[in-house]
Amino acid sequence: MKKEANVSSAARTELARPEVQAITEVEPAKNFRFYDNRQKYLMFVNTCSEKRVVSERIAFELDQIRPRPPAVRVFDAGVGDGTVLARVLRSMHRRYEHLPFYVVGKEISLEDIRLTLEKLPDRFHEHPATVIVLTNLYYHEAPYLSASLASRASKLVWHEVALSGRTAAEYERQINDLEPFLAQHWKASVSKKSGNPIYERPVVLVLYLQSCRFLLDRVIPRQGAIMADYDLVIASQPYRARASEEFKAQKVVAPLALALAPGGRLVGIHSCGDDPGLEIIQSVWAGEQPFANDRRDILRETKVAMGNEARQYNFNTLTDDQSKFKYVMYTLPNEIDADATSIGTSTLFAAWNNANYVAQIEDERLARAMTDDRYLACTKEILRKHKGLWFWDESYVISRNHKP
Repeated sequence: MKKEANVSSAARTELARPEVQAITEVEPAKNFRFYDNRQKYLMFVNTCSEKRVVSERIAFELDQIRPRPPAVRVFDAGVGDGTVLARVLRSMHRRYEHLPFYVVGKEISLEDIRLTLEKLPDRFHEHPATVIVLTNLYYHEAPYLSASLASRASKLVWHEVALSGRTAAEYERQINDLEPFLAQHWKASVSKKSGNPIYERPVVLVLYLQSCRFLLDRVIPRQGAIMADYDLVIASQPYRARASEEFKAQKVVAPLALALAPGGRLVGIHSCGDDPGLEIIQSVWAGEQPFANDRRDILRETKVAMGNEARQYNFNTLTDDQSKFKYVMYTLPNEIDADATSIGTSTLFAAWNNANYVAQIEDERLARAMTDDRYLACTKEILRKHKGLWFWDESYVISRNHKP
């Protein structure tokens, strides 16, 4: 094995130490993952343009990577409902129409895995030379499709599905048949230490077309012999906004950066405030600052977490103009104007929900704030002031140096 690979292995081992993995920023009772709430999540993604705008930002990086045989290798560090991944796959097909794809997506939520699978039949039909891998493994495990502890590795469920047929409808039927498998194995509970979701059993689901089996022989992963070396790592909203920069760096960003191939790029994206959404929050909770740190803080701590390995990487915070991008909440034409009564109740509730979703306000605090109508009055006032609602995300890039 090459020395470079040995160094990366040592760094990964260091980040997987129990004392590092045990880092938590608050006790479980207060560590409520607001963005795992299904109703609030679904309202947010269906009433805002974030998924589209994020996928456009990620697609920009496709022109910066230089894939090598046998495939374009992508890791999505939080698949969610699969919307961003599906859009990125379309952009990949446009850019690399004749290259095989190897795509690994991490997601612990069974509901999100179901939504993601619904979007795959069309992707396989348009780009047959594709291997899609979905897993519920942790951030430091998922790029390698292997549990870090022997006790967990022995329970790993590895399920490979070669889809037959020639149409998206045939692929969809076979993917739908996976429902009993998912219901049995894709289970999660809550950690007593961190309050975060943890898998009950590690699962790896591998999907590809049987008709492309020969072509994809070097691309299809084999259990126990996994190469990371990703050309692109997508890290969109992979951590709680209020988590410390040390937590974000050690638990999420550094392990993902170590999985990059030479020349590979990690794109990190998270909410950053300074928008009408935060105004709504602060109109109800004066002085509230849900965004504990920015991209500069996270990259600084990531360098520390990676140790000597960081010398192989470039950490680019980008300028504000390059880093920040805006997405909006959808409203009907002329729905929000100078007349407050013209703003529908459903729009007000959606705006309130979306502002709280982005700021990750806990249900207990929301319940107290919603005991009277002041929160809706504040929301209406800010919507009128800005003639709509929008949010800012910021991005950063970590790239691994090419081999000399």
